[in-house]
Amino acid sequence: MAGNSSRRGAIRKTGTKKGQVVGSGGQRRRGLEARGATPPAVERTKHPASKRARAAAKAAPTRGGARTAGRKAEDGPETVLGRNPVVECLRAGVPATALWVATGTESDDRLKEAVQRAADAGISILEVPRTDLDRLSANGLHQGIALQVPPYRYAHPDDLLSSARSAAEPALLVALDNITDPRNLGAVVRSVAAFGGHGVLIPQRRSASVTAVAWRTSAGAAARLPVARATNLTRTLKDWQNKGVTIVGLDAGGDTTLDEFDGSGPVCIVVGSEGKGLSRLVRETCDAVLSIPMAGDVESLNASVAAGVVLADLARQRRTR
Repeated sequence: MAGNSSRRGAIRKTGTKKGQVVGSGGQRRRGLEARGATPPAVERTKHPASKRARAAAKAAPTRGGARTAGRKAEDGPETVLGRNPVVECLRAGVPATALWVATGTESDDRLKEAVQRAADAGISILEVPRTDLDRLSANGLHQGIALQVPPYRYAHPDDLLSSARSAAEPALLVALDNITDPRNLGAVVRSVAAFGGHGVLIPQRRSASVTAVAWRTSAGAAARLPVARATNLTRTLKDWQNKGVTIVGLDAGGDTTLDEFDGSGPVCIVVGSEGKGLSRLVRETCDAVLSIPMAGDVESLNASVAAGVVLADLARQRRTR
């Protein structure tokens, strides 16, 4: 009879190694439970799409030299969600490894452009269940499309300086101190590339990193300009200083104006955050602190705008010297 634990065979005989056991212990019930949605193909290690994505990330060229700096092992792939962000990334040449499109997604011009650009760039295009993209977004606003971006490969600070010193023009570098907005980082990278600079240096901690947002803001300049990451920004600036680079900080209360500064030699411009400005140790390391002459009651400029103004003036000086 069901539930009769005294029937023959229902209870293991005493004296066995496992002792008295009644029933299956829920093994059959657990075996029938659902195991969740199937992960995207690029996340299944033995799937061909995953192998292609890993190979593409591994084969990506190192910018600014053979060595890399920073905590690469801690940086994982980034996922960009939404039609406009995905299209903007593809237009900017972000080195994506996979484009995911949800099954049954209604097509429009942005989706068609994203698929076409991904195909032209040789990026894997994968059709996945909508639930897979739901799991990647907190609010489900992925609009049926997602782009996987591998971690950025940073240059080593020594390689960045060596590359700058080997160029025809004197080294023109920019270092960012406590800049935490990736849009500011992207805008600075774009300005450095536009005015003939050789690279950007950021600290490893308390700093924006080269994410898809920074890629988009740089308008693709991050693909052409090396960005290095320093374990200790002050120590790296002192090392560059000892190798003949003039370290110049930007601050509204600087002791020298931009009009008085001669930037024709090797220079590294250090840009601080809008709120705190330059940190104390970095400021003490600088050979000079520049201020930008301004008309009116404006107290300061956005960090990326200030960097662009100084870079434009130094580029003018080098053209006319």
